[in-house]
Amino acid sequence: MHIVVCVKQVPDTKIIKINPKTNTLDRRSAPAILNPYDAHAVQEAVKIKEITGGSISVLSMGPPQATAVIKKSIEIGADRGYLITDRAFAGADTLATSYALSKALERINKDHPVDMIICGKHAIDGDTGQVGPGIARRMDIPPVTNVIEVTEVNQKEKTVLIKRKLTNGYELIQSQLPCLLTIEKEINDIEYSPMPNMIEAARYEPTIWAVSDLENVDLAQLGLKGSPTIVGKMFTPPRPEGGKKLEGSSDDQVSQLMEVLMEKKDLFTLQPSK
Repeated sequence: MHIVVCVKQVPDTKIIKINPKTNTLDRRSAPAILNPYDAHAVQEAVKIKEITGGSISVLSMGPPQATAVIKKSIEIGADRGYLITDRAFAGADTLATSYALSKALERINKDHPVDMIICGKHAIDGDTGQVGPGIARRMDIPPVTNVIEVTEVNQKEKTVLIKRKLTNGYELIQSQLPCLLTIEKEINDIEYSPMPNMIEAARYEPTIWAVSDLENVDLAQLGLKGSPTIVGKMFTPPRPEGGKKLEGSSDDQVSQLMEVLMEKKDLFTLQPSK
């Protein structure tokens, strides 16, 4: 079982500021950290590896200092790491990022066939959730988003059973391997790293690739050239509406509750996969 986790170095958004003129994040205003959702993705890969055996690789795209998040992933329990770094990647949006990462994954897969790719649900700096599904689309493998539990991995049948969170409930999905999962924070708790992992992480040097190390790359799909996204405006979204409050006597509240349940009855029925 070979799992690849895609990780990203991001600014700590608890501290970061927005440039009002460019509508972009001022990345110099905050320290760089491992994207929190990606940390949970690495931890989940470690959990799966403990059950199935195999190995974990981590992959990141960024400047040379992004080796820090690969070292952090080794500390959590990954076995090896890859960083793709090149000026050609600069300014990439989610479309160009998913293209670059998919090309790196193709090379990794050539050397070590990949059974599962895991990403965080989204990066806290962009908050789009587009890169994971974009990678899956380019590699022609099924994506399963918002995963809160990996219930079973059947290596003999090459399937995985997954529980994912929806807006109004949950969904249990069986997917063929290889597949790509995007992970919610609630799937696990980040465990304290044992001392041997910390020592190994401090000494570890990841494999570093430039564009020239990847195969069949269309340079027009990288960096700013391959990024059609334009940020027109940034604003705080409205708060979601709260739940419905039941009022009146006990009988009145029961009647109101039954009305709500009947409106939402489709949520309580099992629906076959399409």
